[in-house]
Amino acid sequence: MIDWNRVTQLRDEIGPEDFDEVVEIFLEEVEEEIAELRANPAPETLEAKLHFLKGSALNLGFDDFSKLCKDGEVTVARGNASDIDLAHIVETYASSKTEFLGELPRLTSN
Repeated sequence: MIDWNRVTQLRDEIGPEDFDEVVEIFLEEVEEEIAELRANPAPETLEAKLHFLKGSALNLGFDDFSKLCKDGEVTVARGNASDIDLAHIVETYASSKTEFLGELPRLTSN
C-alpha cells in the first residue's frame, strides 16, 4: 500500500523538518480534493483532479492510491467517467493514510 523506500528517500532528500511540512501539506491538499470529488464528481474536472491526486500520492509513496487514481484518470480520458469507483479510491486513500500515519513514527525515530 505504501512504498516505504520512496518515503525514506524523500525524507532523506529534503530533511526531517521539510518532510514533516510536506506530509502536512499533502494530507491537507488530498483531503480537500477528495472532499471536492465527493461533493461534485463532475466529469469535466474529474480527470484533472485524479491527475493531481496521482502525482501527489506518488511523491509520498501512496502506491495503491496512486495506481487507482491513474486508472481512473485513463478511464475518464477515454470518456468513461461513469465507470470510476470513487468510493473505492477514497477508501484506498483512507486505508493508505492509516497505514502511513501508523508507521511514520517508526520511520522518523531512526
